Amino acid sequence: MTASVPVDPVKLSAELIRCPSVTPEEGGALVLLEGLLKDAGFETTRVDRGGVSNLFARWGRKAANRTFGFNGHTDVVPVGDPADWAHDPFGGEIIDGVLWGRGATDMKTGVAAFVAAAVDFVTQTPPDGAVVLTITGDEEGPGRDGTRALLDHMAEAGERMSVCLVGEPTCPEEMGDMMKIGRRGSMTAQFTLRGKQGHSAYPHRANNPLTAMVRLMDRLACHRLDEGTEHFDASTLAITTIDTGNPASNVIPASARATVNIRFNDAHSSASLTKWLRGQAERIESETGVRVEMAVNVSGESFITPPGDLSALVSRAVEAETGRRPVLSTTGGTSDARFVKDHCPVVEFGLVGKTMHQVDERIEVALIEKLKAIYGRILTEYFA
Repeated sequence: MTASVPVDPVKLSAELIRCPSVTPEEGGALVLLEGLLKDAGFETTRVDRGGVSNLFARWGRKAANRTFGFNGHTDVVPVGDPADWAHDPFGGEIIDGVLWGRGATDMKTGVAAFVAAAVDFVTQTPPDGAVVLTITGDEEGPGRDGTRALLDHMAEAGERMSVCLVGEPTCPEEMGDMMKIGRRGSMTAQFTLRGKQGHSAYPHRANNPLTAMVRLMDRLACHRLDEGTEHFDASTLAITTIDTGNPASNVIPASARATVNIRFNDAHSSASLTKWLRGQAERIESETGVRVEMAVNVSGESFITPPGDLSALVSRAVEAETGRRPVLSTTGGTSDARFVKDHCPVVEFGLVGKTMHQVDERIEVALIEKLKAIYGRILTEYFA
């Protein structure tokens, strides 16, 4: 490909799918993109940290007054058993207008679309400002050394985005039906309850941690955290595992473990929820005499980019290309927007995500072309 010829986002998507970039492997995806962007006049920097590969690219002046940023990832989840796939998960095959392979929705196609749109835009109509692309190989992994590393690099190098669009798949049913203006927070709490082992025929000589665990889990699961807020649905708590590792039916175990995951809105913080969880644990301790240990891991806090100029710009472009005005949503899991929001206003818009993380992940090629057109329209209007 050359910068003077429009970049085909479908061809680029297929080439990216053929790079086996299962987290944390780079697989050649960022090498491919860096070469294309350099040829188009972008300044590129590999920002590799902790065994993770990332790419920063900028066209235009550093820290320009108007800098539009895109963020996305080229790492993908494992394919499972390749024999379960109808087509090679790393083949990038196009059959009857459909592109097949791991990353076809989440989100090598999104990256290909914004790279193609950005290259065409800066080469055909160079703007008065800058375009920045931050592409990570650690979105599907722990997330410690991906977009975080790119933002750390930008802070150290004096780089800046005025606004950012994350190209994650956001549409549940039809192209253009939803964009994300925020995300719920996510945290996981692991409980270990330690009682006293004993014979099940003499329960009075033991202190059963399972009895205390059942009581604790019931209280957590039955508690309604909130009724939802202006831009968010109600927060949720799910019990994801309870385990004792006890193979004997006539032994009361000495310990039990359980994990809960909470997806929370802006009525809470991880700190306030941790305090509530700890209070419930202490209550169980005092009632049962079973010792409760708790460990909390926070994936991200809830955040919102209030409806305004950025969401309106994206909505207009989506409606112009699809005929649909996207719903402004905060549903779904976490994304790297939770890191970008500390740097600049951020929204998310991308493809229909029905097959993401599934066997036979696939997308219609016409939608990839449509996504490039949407991103190109956004750039044109932003710099108009």
